[in-house]
Amino acid sequence: MGSSPPNRSRRDITRLPPDEYVHHISERYATGETPWDSGTPSTELIRVIEAGKLPGSTILEMGCGTGTNAIELARRGYQVTAVDLVQMAIQRARERARSAGLTVDFHAGDLATIDLGGPYDCLLDIGLYHGIRNRKLAGFKSTLQRVSRPGTRWLSLAGNAKETTPGDPPVVREEEFRAELEPLFKILEVHEFRFNLRPDFQPLAWSILMERR
Repeated sequence: MGSSPPNRSRRDITRLPPDEYVHHISERYATGETPWDSGTPSTELIRVIEAGKLPGSTILEMGCGTGTNAIELARRGYQVTAVDLVQMAIQRARERARSAGLTVDFHAGDLATIDLGGPYDCLLDIGLYHGIRNRKLAGFKSTLQRVSRPGTRWLSLAGNAKETTPGDPPVVREEEFRAELEPLFKILEVHEFRFNLRPDFQPLAWSILMERR
């Protein structure tokens, strides 16, 4: 599967200094300018689960936002730990889980440094890897080593550099994610799909299913 260069007209907020990045994302949650937060579970995640490709009982969602997918995972019987950088998002996620009568172990913190225990049977990120790779890739890889073991499955849904429409999300080329992730994880499947965010906002994405070596 080939890849074209990313659209250079995008504003790449993932390259902001850490404090500025947190402030920017927190402001977007405060104003409701969060196109990634559809409130609907990812159809691609559900497809992968229902195909039996995320086996086991424990799962860590990295970059969980307001908890939509973490809550769906708990509803489906997983023991879920979930983390996000933004405290406001985690507060909302906890409220949503309580309202749904479901248990999710939510944490606010930086995935390049936070201790989340583990190892887990599965990892999930929907739009986390494609941003943190531009800021703290080495720290993120260290966390991945701590929270996984040989056989741990990881589903990463990431912005696709073939997308030509300016705006969110950040994007990555296939040769980039293979170079960055394959030393630790064996890539089992890669295919393209579109994020189901809004009727007028469905950017092209990668679905990357991996297994820890």
